Amino acid sequence: MALKFKLKDKVKVIAGKDKGREGDIEKILPKEKKAIVSGINIYKRHVKGGGEQKAGIYEVPRPIDLSKLMLICPKCHKETRVGFKIVDGKKYRFCKECKSQID
Repeated sequence: MALKFKLKDKVKVIAGKDKGREGDIEKILPKEKKAIVSGINIYKRHVKGGGEQKAGIYEVPRPIDLSKLMLICPKCHKETRVGFKIVDGKKYRFCKECKSQID
């Protein structure tokens, strides 16, 4: 399965509590079809102290489903669907809005 997202892609959330917000992909979990996006889907976690770790309330990013994300094209700066092309035996992603090659 070819993923339409890669690390450090700029994405926009199109559904859920963070709808309309943008961020960069920090980590992709392909088996779960989820991604961790910087500044998106942040929850608070209460942690007990012990050993070297201090007790407190920490903000933890949780994975968000890939179906709730839309890629922002680096060329036209619009949110877009992603297509695939094979050029000279290599597979490339392209923007469906401006038809430019993404990578």
